[in-house]
Amino acid sequence: MLAPMAWDDGLEGAYREIAGCSDPILRVLAGPGTGKTFALMRRVARLLEEGIDGRRLLAVTFTRTAAHDLIRQLQRIEARGALRVWAGTLHALCFRTLGQSGVFDLTGRVPRPLLDFEVRFLLADLPDIFGRQRAKERRLKAFEAAWAMLQTDAPGWPQDPTDRAFHQHLIPWLTFHRGMLIGELVPVTLEYLRNNPTARLRASFSHILVDEYQDLNKAEQVLIDLIAANGCLVVAGDDDQSVYRFKFAHPEGIIEFVESHSGTRCETLDECRRCPRFVIGLANNLIANNPRATPRVLRPRSSNPDGEVHVVQWRTLDEETSGIAEFVRRRIEQGRCEAGSVLVLAPRRRLGYRIRDYLREMQVPARSYFFEEALESVVAQERYTLLNLLVDSNDRVAMRCWLGFGSTTRRQGPYRRLREVCEESGLSPREVLMQLAHGSTALPYSGEMVERYRLLMDERATLSELIGSDFVWAWLPDSLDGVDELRDTALRVADQANSLAELREEIRYAITQPELPTEADFVRIMSLHKSKGLTADMVVIVGCVEGLIPWRDNRLSPDELNEQVREQRRLFYVAVTRTSDVLVISGSATYPVDEAYRMLLPVRPGGRSTQVVASEFINELGPQLPAPVNGRQWLQSMSG
Repeated sequence: MLAPMAWDDGLEGAYREIAGCSDPILRVLAGPGTGKTFALMRRVARLLEEGIDGRRLLAVTFTRTAAHDLIRQLQRIEARGALRVWAGTLHALCFRTLGQSGVFDLTGRVPRPLLDFEVRFLLADLPDIFGRQRAKERRLKAFEAAWAMLQTDAPGWPQDPTDRAFHQHLIPWLTFHRGMLIGELVPVTLEYLRNNPTARLRASFSHILVDEYQDLNKAEQVLIDLIAANGCLVVAGDDDQSVYRFKFAHPEGIIEFVESHSGTRCETLDECRRCPRFVIGLANNLIANNPRATPRVLRPRSSNPDGEVHVVQWRTLDEETSGIAEFVRRRIEQGRCEAGSVLVLAPRRRLGYRIRDYLREMQVPARSYFFEEALESVVAQERYTLLNLLVDSNDRVAMRCWLGFGSTTRRQGPYRRLREVCEESGLSPREVLMQLAHGSTALPYSGEMVERYRLLMDERATLSELIGSDFVWAWLPDSLDGVDELRDTALRVADQANSLAELREEIRYAITQPELPTEADFVRIMSLHKSKGLTADMVVIVGCVEGLIPWRDNRLSPDELNEQVREQRRLFYVAVTRTSDVLVISGSATYPVDEAYRMLLPVRPGGRSTQVVASEFINELGPQLPAPVNGRQWLQSMSG
C-alpha cells in the first residue's frame, strides 16, 4: 500500500513558501491559473500532517464549489483529517454561528432567506422618499455591507440621515415578515462578535485561510479579522480579478492588506499553469488598460501550449447563437473536444438560453447556470411562492408576494393597510385574510387581496395531498408557460423528498446554491461572473458588443462610470483566462429591437433591428490578436 503523499512532495519556489511558512499573517497575490488552490491545499495538508486538528482549520471560499474542490484535493493526497476541515462560504459560517449561539432566538429574527424576486416586493413596500427601485437597491446593498461602502469606512450603523431612515424602515419589514436577507448574515454576525468577546467563534480556529479576498467588502474583511485574532491568517487573491463592486467589494483591499496588518509576509504567484501562451499575452494587454501603481504580468509556464484564438462577428444575433452552437457541435463530433470541456460565457442569460436550446436541438448535452434562472418568469415565481405557502401557510414573505402578484403596483396600498391591522391586533396576515374572506371583518380596498387568498385556498385543496412527481406535474402543468426550468429542477429532486417540506428545501437549494460542476459531460453555459474558478479546454465568450461587454450605466457620475468600465474589464480578463486551449470571442452586428430592449442595449428608433459595434475590449487585447472574421465564412472554414 502506497503511503499518503507528503505535503512538500514536488513543491518548490513560492509554492513551497506558501505551504511551509509559519508566519502568523501571509498574503498571497495570485493571478489566474497560477495554482493558488494547489498551494493552499498543500498548506492545509502540512498543518494536518503536523497534528493540527482539522476542526481548528477554517478555509473560507467564495463558492461551495471551491470549498468542495479543496476538500476533494486533500482527499486525493490522503491528507488525514481532511473531512474535519471547515471549508465553505463566509455566509454559511455566519448562518451556522448565529444558529448555534441562539442569536436568532434571542433577537427575534427568523433566518428565512429572501430570494431575489421576493426582495423586489420588500423594496416596493419601502417609502418612495428613498428614491426609485435602483436607489433603493443600492441602499439595500450598502445595508448588507454594514454601511461600509469604502475601504476607509468602519462597518456598523449608517451615518447618513437618509441611510439611517432606510435602516429604520427596513428592519421592521424584515422582522414583521420573519425573513432575512442573505447579505444580512455578515453584519449580524459582525455585531454579535464585536459585542461578545467570549463568543466561541472568536477562538474556534487556529488557522484561517481566505480565498478570493479581493471580493470581500469591508464588513466581511473586519469579520475575518475578528475570527483570526487568535490564530494564523492567510489571505489569497488578485485585485485584477475583483468583480463584485456592486456589493462594495474593494480591489484595493488585498493591496492595502499589508498596511492594515503589520508583520504580513507576502508571496506572489504569477506563472500561469492553465492558459495558452498566446492567451496570456492577450490577457496581459487587456488588464494593462486598468491603471495601477505596480503593474504585474502573468508568465506562461514553458510547457503551456500556444493555444488557438478566434474572433468572429456575425450578421445577426440569431446567426451568432445558432452558429456558435453549430461550431461547438462540430468540434465535439470531430473529436477535437468533449462536451464537458466546453464553457460558453454570456453577458446576458437570454444569449445563453438561445445557445443552450440550439445545442439541445442538435442533441448536444448542455446546461445553463444563471442566477435563480428557474425563477426567471413571473409565472415560475408565483408557483414557487405557492409551494412555500403549501408548506407553511404562515410564511409571511411568501404571503406578501402571493397577494401582490398580478398587480403592477404589487398592491402596495391595500397590503400596507393589512399590515397595519396585523400590527395593531397581533394577528398574522393569514388570520386577518381568513376573517376578511369569511366576512367577519372589513378592510377598504381589500377585495383583490381576498380573491388572491381564496385562490390560494383552492390551490391548497387541489395539491396538498399529492407528493413526488405527481405533485410536480399538478403544480407545474404543461399548460403553464415559463415554468419548464423550474419543473425540470423539481423533477430531478422529487424522488429524494418524502414530504412537500423536503421537496421545497431540495428545490430551494438547487435554485439558490447550484454547485457548478468542475467535471461534467455536458456543455456548461453561464455568466462571466459564475465562471470564476473554472477551467475548460474551450471557452466561448458571446455577446462581445458595446452595451453588453462593457455595459455602461449612464446614470452614474463620470468617476463611477470609469470604475464600472474598469471592473468589467477585470471581468472580461477573468473570462479570457478560463481557457486551457481554445478561445473564441464572438459578437453580432445587429440585434432585434425587442431583444435589444430586454438586454438594455441602446436602441436606434425605427426598424426591426438595431446596429451594434464590437466591444472596445477586443481592441485592448493587443496587436497580436487575430483579425475578426465573418461568422458564416469562419464556420465554413471550420467544417474540415
